[in-house]
Amino acid sequence: MGFASAYLEERAIFPELIKEAPDKDTAIIVVVPAYDEPGIARMLDSLSLCTVPPCGIEVIVVVNAPADASAKSIGNNKLTLENIDTWKIENQSSLFRLYPVETPPGYLKDWGVGMARKTGMDEAVRRFNKIGKPEGVILNLDADCQVEKNYFSALFEELFTRKERSACSIYFEHPLSGEDYPREVYTSIALYELHLRYYFQGLLHTGFPYVFHTVGSAIGVKALAYIKAGGMNRKKAGEDFYFIQKLVPAGGYYSLNSTAVYPSPRPSFRVPFGTGASIGKMTTSEEDVLLTYNPLAFRDLKIFFSMADDFYYGSHKEFSGFYNLLPPGVKSFIKEEELLEKLQEIVNNTSGFPAFKKRFFGWFNMFRVVKYLNHVHTAIYEKISVTVAASKLLNENGMVQTMQDPVRLLSLYRSMEKKY
Repeated sequence: MGFASAYLEERAIFPELIKEAPDKDTAIIVVVPAYDEPGIARMLDSLSLCTVPPCGIEVIVVVNAPADASAKSIGNNKLTLENIDTWKIENQSSLFRLYPVETPPGYLKDWGVGMARKTGMDEAVRRFNKIGKPEGVILNLDADCQVEKNYFSALFEELFTRKERSACSIYFEHPLSGEDYPREVYTSIALYELHLRYYFQGLLHTGFPYVFHTVGSAIGVKALAYIKAGGMNRKKAGEDFYFIQKLVPAGGYYSLNSTAVYPSPRPSFRVPFGTGASIGKMTTSEEDVLLTYNPLAFRDLKIFFSMADDFYYGSHKEFSGFYNLLPPGVKSFIKEEELLEKLQEIVNNTSGFPAFKKRFFGWFNMFRVVKYLNHVHTAIYEKISVTVAASKLLNENGMVQTMQDPVRLLSLYRSMEKKY
């Protein structure tokens, strides 16, 4: 029995989808969900131009559709399969094996991108299971992405060969100009990516220990880590966020900044939220600003997190005094009795400060951070323009900035992140 046999028997949606045996040297498998993606050859071209790593590579394209897919989208799925077949014929010497698989439209209730990713990732696990390679790397990519030339070599060297690493968020950049989309799309994606990077830096500013991007097309995970986390979830949107939150607590998760994925900035209404949905809303709105979290909300979290030492070393009698020192945003989110009870529970079940801190942030995790931010922007603070927020956060970190140009701000935030 292989390392993943029990998982596949209990959790996989489909039986074996690819009959051809995997090459024993395969160490990287890219999974690409494709719904209504007849232009997929561009992504395949990008992968084919990558530097050849010292391992075998496979690309699994899961051509799928929800139950309510239009006749046009179903037709485009057929065209996608035809275009993949044509690409395979014209690129027989490609550095990777290419396997298109098709799932029936709406195969399961609420079929969506989460199930499509899961289908491909489970099949990747199945193939690594056959060659006994639990350290095999599964990469998530989208059909409209392109990648940096060292994409495969960086993942091989920095994830596959590193035993202490289990999964990663891969650095990404959206194109900010070009001929593929109207000007307003590029304007919108600059604002949206700035929001993502401002949020990232805002969390770093608080002292939160698990700060990672959750972009579905920029995730890498080892096969064994994947099954230990229970596999990809079936959500129709936000599947990437929930999946990463399962991976991080196990350890070995990191940000890989030595290569890059270039997702498309195109608008989309196929999912209720995320990049495509946000760009779709922005380009159809009369507003020319994007609102984001107030820096004061991050400031309050920073104060709260900085009190972790006091929470651990203080006595139960002192907890009430500590609560009174909390900023208003945190007080409005957590009632005194709830916080005191939780802190006492954590202290009673840990033997030292490092263990306390790990358990504390296991409780006040990313899910709770998001709930906190949503709460305080209803109860205490107002959201503000992302360009204003980004400038204010830089100022608070000692980088005096007054610029309001989103592209220049984004360039600065990108450079900060590459150093992280």
